[in-house]
Amino acid sequence: MRVGVLAKLTIKPGVNAGFEAAFRRFQQTVRSQEPGVVYFGLHRSKTDATAYTVVEQYQDAAALDFHRQTPHYQAIPATFSTFMAGPPHIEELDAIE
Repeated sequence: MRVGVLAKLTIKPGVNAGFEAAFRRFQQTVRSQEPGVVYFGLHRSKTDATAYTVVEQYQDAAALDFHRQTPHYQAIPATFSTFMAGPPHIEELDAIE
C-alpha cells in the first residue's frame, strides 16, 4: 500500500529564496536516489509566505523507512535549521487507491 506524508513547515520571514533553493537540492537528491518515491513536492501557502507543505508519497512503508535512513534525510536539521521558525508538523497517511 502506498504511504503519504504531509510535512507542514514554517520558515523565518525573508528567507524564502534560500529555503526554496536548499529544498530544490534536497528534492533532487530524494528523487534521484530513492526509487520508492512516487511524489515529493514543496508547496507554498497563497496566504502566508512563511508556510510551506511538503507532500510526499512512497510505494510502501519500506520505501518511507528507506527515505528516513538516508544520509540526506539524516542531515535535515543541519540543512534547514537556519530557515526554520519552529519544528515541522508531520502526518503520515495511508493512500486510498
